Amino acid sequence: MESSKIREPVVAGQFYPSSREALKKQIESFIDKKTIKSNAIACVLPHAGYMYSGRVATQTVSSINIKEKIILLGPNHTGEGAQFSIMTEGIWQTPLGQVRIDSALANMLLKGSKYLEEDCLAHSFEHSLEVELPILQYFKTDFEIVPIAFLSDDLRILKTIGEEIAKAIEGSGKKNSITIVASSDMTHYESQEDAQRKDKQAIEAILALDEDKLMEKVRRFEISMCGYAPVIVMLKTAKLLGAKSAELIKYETSGDITGDMDSVVGYSGIVIR
Repeated sequence: MESSKIREPVVAGQFYPSSREALKKQIESFIDKKTIKSNAIACVLPHAGYMYSGRVATQTVSSINIKEKIILLGPNHTGEGAQFSIMTEGIWQTPLGQVRIDSALANMLLKGSKYLEEDCLAHSFEHSLEVELPILQYFKTDFEIVPIAFLSDDLRILKTIGEEIAKAIEGSGKKNSITIVASSDMTHYESQEDAQRKDKQAIEAILALDEDKLMEKVRRFEISMCGYAPVIVMLKTAKLLGAKSAELIKYETSGDITGDMDSVVGYSGIVIR
């Protein structure tokens, strides 16, 4: 992919407004004015349409100081591309402007990994990372990204990738300039009661910074959390970078927005420090 190649938005006008002003206005409507910012190593953000998950994502992002580099980890919903797909060159476009890929950091990650593959196909029509960008851009206009999408849920490999990312970050000399964002929605299309019960199990494992427990809970309770693989990678990386605690900023379901409690999707915003 040419460094000047632009990855156009694929869900603008669907998941979020396609006009700059309407987008900014919607994000602004979600902000909790009382939020106090703090430093964070990583966070978990939901990635549904802003009508449903925008408030959770916005209030989580607004609670942290966003760094100059963001490693974006998300699930691959489309099934296209490699199992572990990283883009090392290019620009991502949103209605709020352009975000450049940090090619130096991305290539360092690629070179130091046994599993990551250079791949644009997985990212071409995938929404899980795209929808995070405008919210991040609202609060910080100048940052670069490294986008990585996960199709496999092999725990051993995911933990190894987490170790590889941590090693690359340490070796980059930019440890204090990097935020890791794991993109995931929680339980899908179950009753409000069941979603809350299952999501509580997954959230407790994340708050305990325990990626093994998260995988065990997802499997035991059959939690349809679409991004548990990137969250596992994030947890492994964050702990190796010194993470000691996690905080649930906000949890909601689509039912809290629509009033339909029979079939909801859960959304959590979690900060890792």
